[in-house]
Amino acid sequence: MPTVQTLKSANDFQTEFHQRCGGLNDPHVRALAWLLFAPDLLDINAPQWGGKIATLPAHLLDGADDWLKNIDNQPDVLHSYLNLQPFARLGRYAEKLMAFFLEQKSVLFAHGVQVRAGKNSTIGEFDFLLRINEQLVHWEFATKFYLLESNGAGDDADYFVGPNLADTLGAKMHKILDRQLLLSAHPAAQIHLPEPVSCAQALVKGWLFYPDQEPQVSVFGTSRAHCRGFWCTFSEVMSLGAERYVILPRLQWLAPSKLPAQQTMDKQALQSCLAEYFIENTMPVLVAQLEINGDIGVEVSRGFIVPDDWRSRAGQRIKLTHPSA
Repeated sequence: MPTVQTLKSANDFQTEFHQRCGGLNDPHVRALAWLLFAPDLLDINAPQWGGKIATLPAHLLDGADDWLKNIDNQPDVLHSYLNLQPFARLGRYAEKLMAFFLEQKSVLFAHGVQVRAGKNSTIGEFDFLLRINEQLVHWEFATKFYLLESNGAGDDADYFVGPNLADTLGAKMHKILDRQLLLSAHPAAQIHLPEPVSCAQALVKGWLFYPDQEPQVSVFGTSRAHCRGFWCTFSEVMSLGAERYVILPRLQWLAPSKLPAQQTMDKQALQSCLAEYFIENTMPVLVAQLEINGDIGVEVSRGFIVPDDWRSRAGQRIKLTHPSA
């Protein structure tokens, strides 16, 4: 049986991240480092986004490496800011990490501002209102994970499907561009704005997962350098190419993983865990493939393991948007 996914070559993002951030140990600091240094998910120049894709300005990242090292040495201030709850959502977690950075950089005007029309009607929420170049800027922020249902699909972002099949990359961007970024124009929003918003854009980070070992360089308006992984069915697990693995909990989906070697598992143990999990669950599982360096395991590749019927169910999800697919 052919190998589904072999260990990556030295030019992948995981290797670059470990070279740059390998000295960071606190998991929340590492997650923040990923948000700052990971390539944008989408191409800011792709025509379908209409110039509405943001990227972190270079001047905000000046000195970020040393700043992160200092936070890593004394992470209590970050932990206190996050105020993590037992069932925190990944999106909110990433948003709080980014808010911490923007606040530290003195560009955060407001975060998570709800806009209401009356007591019981919520119009929307500003993720971030920023002061950049002496102007008021609105950013919507998203950290997303999508699986490409088919490499042979047409040029449409709806073929990137969320692991739980609840949405697609196309549907998410349609909501952001056509609704959320228009919030500042709503009359109910004006009470929160000291001046007109000069620019409204979406800052989008994330990982995209492909069924092929060598995915296309860039599709559907994604950036050429976006973070990527593989996906395969449970039946294909024994064809994976690494010796050690770890199942990643949701709040550990952002940065490439680094953990004690004794917390990793071999392929047989992985298969047993997944077999038990898929008896009662249909949500795909994110797995990191690891290389052991001394007593530490570091991620070299990652991928979603999906139930054997996931592709057919993903196809049905796509047909909700494209009946002819």
